[in-house]
Amino acid sequence: MIKKFPSSKTKYWISKHRTSYKVLFTLIIVISKLEMMLTEHYRKLEKMYLQANINTMMFDSTTCKISQEKAEISLSISEKYYHALGAIHGSVYFKLLDDAAFFAVSSIVEDVFVLTSSFNINLIRPVKDGLIKSIGKVKFRSKNLYVAESTLYNEAGKEIAFGTGNFARSNISLSEEIGY
Repeated sequence: MIKKFPSSKTKYWISKHRTSYKVLFTLIIVISKLEMMLTEHYRKLEKMYLQANINTMMFDSTTCKISQEKAEISLSISEKYYHALGAIHGSVYFKLLDDAAFFAVSSIVEDVFVLTSSFNINLIRPVKDGLIKSIGKVKFRSKNLYVAESTLYNEAGKEIAFGTGNFARSNISLSEEIGY
């Protein structure tokens, strides 16, 4: 027996649920546009970070990748970052940890610049060479306070430091004037 396709039951089901499909299709379009807007926000934050004087003049091998509630900052180690004992100075640890946590928070604040209000670090082991990567993640958010943590890894993937910071919204709009 050869069946006709679509059957009358299928046609009935499609006509009954056509509105649902239209709503679903509209939602898919809206979600796609929101994702594009967020991606643009992340790229603007990355540009702002990489074009900052401290990164172009002192930390020139820095890379940055920002996504929803997460940021990854990497740096190739060179001797210019060493202290007297031949390993990188704690200020480099601090910078990468703070930057990763800061940009994780900035990923979800789309209208104003965020400020670090406090940041605590714990140094676990020294590092002398290779690529180090800090990964920051948002842990808490409210109307006026954001908390993020970040972990710094050496090239072998071993944790070398971690930190936690508090961040607040500023009154400074994200604009081209500040490199956004």
